[in-house]
Amino acid sequence: MRYRIDKIGLWDILEIWAEFSPRKIRLVACGGTALTIQDLKPSTKDVDFIVPDQKEYNALIKTLKKLGYRLHTGTGWSRGDQYLFDLFQGSKVYSTELIESPLNEGNHILIKTFGKIIVAALNDYDLIITKMFRGTQLDIDDCLALIRTRGKALNLDRLAVRYRETADYALNQDSVLRNLKSLLDRV
Repeated sequence: MRYRIDKIGLWDILEIWAEFSPRKIRLVACGGTALTIQDLKPSTKDVDFIVPDQKEYNALIKTLKKLGYRLHTGTGWSRGDQYLFDLFQGSKVYSTELIESPLNEGNHILIKTFGKIIVAALNDYDLIITKMFRGTQLDIDDCLALIRTRGKALNLDRLAVRYRETADYALNQDSVLRNLKSLLDRV
């Protein structure tokens, strides 16, 4: 399987998906993908999308199967030696349940449209939350880069409130709250 994909490579693949898509499908990029499509990171090792609408998710899976993609992991789809596409249904990223739909106003940043495929990035606050709930060193580095890039436009108090509210529903609440403290200490 190929290791990294940049924004141009991703756009090329999404153009093909759009040609075969029978309906409008809204994809909300999360993880490193959201950073890559906003030019905040040169590439990502896999592609992470939330597909909030169930009918759109079903249509996308049907399209991917027609294009030769197969389920490779629990949420990951790939075609041969191509990149892994993790597709999360609803408002969940891995095991993190967002407190609001990423389709709600303010919860995503519209990036690009490819025919019937609409690509957005998860808002900065939820992006940081989902990365810090995992809390790997790469996640921490990505969050610090995002915070530095956004500067005063990113309100750290608002981040902390939203993070704690999301953590109320986490199984490992103590752990994810420690991750927030660690991040804020480094800022």
